[in-house]
Amino acid sequence: MSLSLQLVESLLAQRAAGLDAAARHKTVMHVLDNVGVAIAGREKSPIASQVRAAFGDASILSPASRAFVASAHAHMLDFDDVQDIARVHPTSVTLPAAAAVAPISGASGSDLVDAVALSNELMCRLGLIWLPVGGGPGADWFLTQLFGYFGAALAAGMVLRLNSAQLRSAMGLAYMQAAGGKEAGVGAGGTARAIYPAFAAMGGVQAALLARSGVEGPATALDGDTGFFRLYFGRQLDHAQASALLTPGTVAWQATQIKPWPSCRHSHPYIFAAQGLRPDLDMATVERISVRVNRSTLKLCLPLEQRCRPATLQDAKYSIPFMVAFSLVHAKVDLLTLNDAALEDPGVLQMAQRVVIDTSGEDKPGLPHARITLQTRGPRKAEIVFDAPFEPQQPDAAIRAKFDACLAYAGFSKPRAAAARKALARIDETDCRALLDLLGIPDVAR
Repeated sequence: MSLSLQLVESLLAQRAAGLDAAARHKTVMHVLDNVGVAIAGREKSPIASQVRAAFGDASILSPASRAFVASAHAHMLDFDDVQDIARVHPTSVTLPAAAAVAPISGASGSDLVDAVALSNELMCRLGLIWLPVGGGPGADWFLTQLFGYFGAALAAGMVLRLNSAQLRSAMGLAYMQAAGGKEAGVGAGGTARAIYPAFAAMGGVQAALLARSGVEGPATALDGDTGFFRLYFGRQLDHAQASALLTPGTVAWQATQIKPWPSCRHSHPYIFAAQGLRPDLDMATVERISVRVNRSTLKLCLPLEQRCRPATLQDAKYSIPFMVAFSLVHAKVDLLTLNDAALEDPGVLQMAQRVVIDTSGEDKPGLPHARITLQTRGPRKAEIVFDAPFEPQQPDAAIRAKFDACLAYAGFSKPRAAAARKALARIDETDCRALLDLLGIPDVAR
């Protein structure tokens, strides 16, 4: 039996057995978060109008195109959830893919929760298998995009109620599209990194629809001689990796985190460290800011001159030197402060010029351990160090508050935002109508 078929049969068996209460609740909360972030992106990001202009009239878009647009909205503010060790943003791929085909099958909210949870688990497991760091397998791929083709195909296929043979075919058709080179992220000057997950959401939906219509994708897409793992990672899975991929459960997905700040996840420990230095700091006395990074985060620091004065907001959010400077100058890092105007903020730009890079950090899977050392001048010349781990946890109350803040940023009134939040909180018990309406996906089949 091919690995693709083993995988989809394992996932279908998990769906039949039912997700546990913790996994269902977590998925609902991440759906809530993703929709809030997508609405904020749709209403306020300049890239949103560019994407919509490229695709044309929303009322006549294909399901695959709707998935692209919804996924682009969900990621363009760099505020979507993330599995830190796997280095994937799962929900911004899987939820748009599942929602885009929900009108075709008349899926319930429970169907959608199942599909998102299990396809997120798949994406997270694929990342955990390779444990990406600054070098080695996975280092030069946007893993969200690369693995997202399979996650989106599974999410859409489950909502469409494909059988195991059809889902196996969808995996093969996803493989035939898989892409995700990382130059759009580590390079400077572009804006397309804001929408890279959308290519996977679109491709996965198309793969599922093709499989549904009878097109046969390659059965050995994952483990064939020229299959996905050998072609993209240089070798087949070993026994332990294959077992990890097929073992039932949602442990990998359960470790996925909600972002507190709208910037690249690798900048978060540095924002945390900079904010820890702010309370007792006289900004005028800062002379030198030494930022310790590792091989992974060094990619977000070079070339230093460009990173200290980013050309686009996407560059700024991907720049550790800029985000350190911004977080020292501003008490809040949020959608209202981290915007295009920040690119010309004289206080931030002056602070960024004082950043130097220390490359002695240990590179390992997961988030870096940020260390910032400030040297100050004047009568109280001193060296101030912040060296504490960033331990991300967002309780339900914080997720709800983030949703409300995103909708307020998008122009929703408090009553309208509250109604949307309550409707999404009940999605596992009702249908998908509220979700489709909020994402702007026409419920054409009902």
